[in-house]
Amino acid sequence: MALVMTMGALHAGHAALIRAARREATTVVVSIFVNPLQFGAAEDFDRYPRELDLDLELCAAEGADVVFAPAAEEVYPAGEPMVRLDPGPIAGTHEGALRPDLFPGILTVVTKFFHLVRPDVALFGEKDAQQLALVRRMVADLNFPLRIVGVPTVREPDGVAMSSRNAYLSPAERTTARSLSRALYTAQHHRGTTADALAAATGVLEAAVLLDPPLHVKSLTIVEADTFSPAAGDFRGDGVMGVIARVGDTHLVDHMPIVIGEVAT
Repeated sequence: MALVMTMGALHAGHAALIRAARREATTVVVSIFVNPLQFGAAEDFDRYPRELDLDLELCAAEGADVVFAPAAEEVYPAGEPMVRLDPGPIAGTHEGALRPDLFPGILTVVTKFFHLVRPDVALFGEKDAQQLALVRRMVADLNFPLRIVGVPTVREPDGVAMSSRNAYLSPAERTTARSLSRALYTAQHHRGTTADALAAATGVLEAAVLLDPPLHVKSLTIVEADTFSPAAGDFRGDGVMGVIARVGDTHLVDHMPIVIGEVAT
């Protein structure tokens, strides 16, 4: 059995996860749950898009066997849990440093859903690379009896990574948001060292700060793919480059794989 965990407002990226799940198992379960634990006090829990009827149509079209869409009272019958998972040092940087409630909330609900659904494999998108790294580490460290599969990011024709939060963007904000993927693609092409790649991406992002509306960059980093630890200046090998930014009131995240120690041709 394969599990695809979502917060709803499903799009083509989620459809790709469901199709990948079908290749991994004969039974596919899609969960839809806007998890309150992972939102901070000033974040967008109340306005996060909820479109269950449309989500059910997409799940049916992609051949999901079961949709699990519990209410918060079912997932947390005693209210907010007194015990939550500590995500450890992997969550101390990048998005975890910016949103301290995010990864304890994610790992807690992922653990609960793993116990409730009992999948053999669970699939997560590579767009949220830090989340994927944490879930993989949790499964290994806590001996969960399942496999974790990462699925490549699905992008819009203009390069923007598909996200439920893209619905918040106005046309002008959407134009600015394209700068995230442009920065990452530029870094992939100029990847001789971590400094080279970061400088290439920074040039694109600095230009986007001058747009109307501007891009507000919160984090730009290169980490080692296996550990999600920051890549040192002499690092060579497979890495992940990530950028976190805000356009208007919308929080955006994007990641891409990058090979450090080579010059692209």
